[in-house]
Amino acid sequence: MQTFTPRGRIAYSQKGRIDALTQTLLVAIIATTLCFAFISGLNDSGSLVATAISSRALAPRVALLVAAAAGFVGFILFGTAVAATIGTGLVQAQAITLDVLLSATVSATLWLIAAAYLGLPSSSTHALLGGLIGAVTVTHGVHSLLILGFARVLLVLFIAPFIGLVMGHLFMRLAIYVTRGASPSINRFFKRIQVFNVIALGLSYGTNDGQKGIALMTMALVAAGAQSSFQVPLWVKLLGAVALLSGISTGGWRTIRTLGRRIYKVRPIHAFVAQTSSATIVLTAAALGGPVSTPQIVSTSIMGLGSAERMSGVRWEIAGQIVMAWLLTIPISALVAAGLQFLAAHIGL
Repeated sequence: MQTFTPRGRIAYSQKGRIDALTQTLLVAIIATTLCFAFISGLNDSGSLVATAISSRALAPRVALLVAAAAGFVGFILFGTAVAATIGTGLVQAQAITLDVLLSATVSATLWLIAAAYLGLPSSSTHALLGGLIGAVTVTHGVHSLLILGFARVLLVLFIAPFIGLVMGHLFMRLAIYVTRGASPSINRFFKRIQVFNVIALGLSYGTNDGQKGIALMTMALVAAGAQSSFQVPLWVKLLGAVALLSGISTGGWRTIRTLGRRIYKVRPIHAFVAQTSSATIVLTAAALGGPVSTPQIVSTSIMGLGSAERMSGVRWEIAGQIVMAWLLTIPISALVAAGLQFLAAHIGL
């Protein structure tokens, strides 16, 4: 039967069964990926519901459950273009080994746990890209990275927050113009419509951010020889959806407070603007197969709408901390993954 020599790649026995080490690594990757998906949902829940909660449009638990349900629908029913971009467009196939995937996933998960603890709306996409860069470079060399694929993804990742800033500003200007002269009762309209905004943002999140975990598990199945090509099985989608949406329904309260209160004092009209602009950007990116960060886009949308109404009302020092966390995510995740790969090499994985 077929045998491959790279560490953790594929090692068939004479009977065509995957060897014990490969099985262990595969199980470890799936377990770690589910943890990654849970922490992603926990940390990202703030971006989905913070404005609706802070504007008192929805009760916290209701908002989280609505977002989780909408995310599940987007996750299961819509395509896997984003997962395919991650699974096939970033690293050469021969360099996608199980040890590389494990190091990348552990590194990304550790960063997300740290971000959740600090209450920072971090990017699971940045963390995963950094993990892949570090693990692949140490094990197989930088030439194993598909530079054009990484360049496209990084370009989208870094442009999307600026688009969120601009759209948040413009949408807020438009909302102010449309509602000029309206009585305070207009707030009731914006509160009532929040449930639809949370649904739209949840759908967009499940369609885009939710695809990273299932991409990792499918890559691991291909690397282990359990399937011959990158096709996401239904059980992988269901498993990934349960982990991600369990995290969302749990609620990352520190991140919710950061987005809902610490950047700008959010009222119902602000929640409507932030969610509408963010959902538009994330859904568009998902349709094009471009992985983006929903927390980034929601954060910059809030900054944009705040600047349109009252520049001094935006707490730019908090915004600066968030941006710094984004900039540090890829290099720190890459260094941690590289260190894990160095350790794995010395213990024979």
